[in-house]
Amino acid sequence: MSIIWFFLILGVIIIVHELGHLIAAKKFGVYCKEFSIGMGPKIWQRKTGETALSVRALPIGGYVAMAGEDSEEDDEELNIPYERTLNGIKPWKQIVVMSAGAFMNIVLAWFLFIGITAYQGAVPQDSKPVISTVIENSPAEKAGFLVGDEIIQMENLEKKEILKPTNTNQILEFLQYYPGEIKYTVLREGKEITLKGTAEYHKEDNIYLIGIGYKAPEPKKITLLESIPYGTMRMVDSVKSIIDSLNKLIHGVGLNNLSGPVGIFQITAQTTQNGVLSSLALVALLSVNVGIFNLIPIPILDGGRILIVLIEALIGRKLSEKCQNAIMMIGLFLIIGLMLFATWNDITRIFFK
Repeated sequence: MSIIWFFLILGVIIIVHELGHLIAAKKFGVYCKEFSIGMGPKIWQRKTGETALSVRALPIGGYVAMAGEDSEEDDEELNIPYERTLNGIKPWKQIVVMSAGAFMNIVLAWFLFIGITAYQGAVPQDSKPVISTVIENSPAEKAGFLVGDEIIQMENLEKKEILKPTNTNQILEFLQYYPGEIKYTVLREGKEITLKGTAEYHKEDNIYLIGIGYKAPEPKKITLLESIPYGTMRMVDSVKSIIDSLNKLIHGVGLNNLSGPVGIFQITAQTTQNGVLSSLALVALLSVNVGIFNLIPIPILDGGRILIVLIEALIGRKLSEKCQNAIMMIGLFLIIGLMLFATWNDITRIFFK
């Protein structure tokens, strides 16, 4: 069942992404030969207008075959005029077509976050970083934390990164990015106290924890109409978090947290056991991830192809096929390298930590 859920969730996200490309391409008159659900050998096909809808044997996403994406010889065989190819439309239209997939992923996440928020009928309030429990024999107890301490500052002693938390989520996130020794400044009975501690890795939850708990405030009840702005805020927060994570990765922070297919499968297997609501929240979060990731300006991704269009518009001519192939190969090697690194991270985390 975990395998089925894994392919189903990723399949929905990728199909929605490709559907965005298809809708935008058709809007601008680009010839679309096929819209495929799944990959590999064809098991069913039906033609609607000029586009064939296919179902293929391997349930790993899908694709839309647009004229001008691959071989020009195929386009000539089908007698497709140049102005109906992806390269034949205006640069701004090409950018819209290429970014439409990411847009659809974000729209999917937006609707899901609103739906989940509406169903719950309440939203959690930010929990202040005031300690309510200290776990026995935990790093927190050894560091000298006491119930009632308010964490007002955290400093990673290795990276010299500083956080002044306003809620407990920020503390937890900081521990994942900077799991080494941390200097805590806490407010205790009106006085500032300095403590030092190192979070422990919990393999079963794939998380670093120091061993402190906080009193959660009562959730705020909301109306059906209020679920729209609150759901939107959840989606915006997810986008900000992903962009912040990417920024940290570029600077070499949090590379150990990078996950690939193995890690996603593990998270999916755990999350789907918690019910439909948790599964839908995972779909929303992964959909945002896929959308943002595809806009990274790496050749072979949508963002890389957008970058090529912008470069061509800037220099006033098309890049040679040889140059484009070289750029795409570089992008392919980068993606393969990233996937291998992420998979190695997952394997190390699961079997060796």
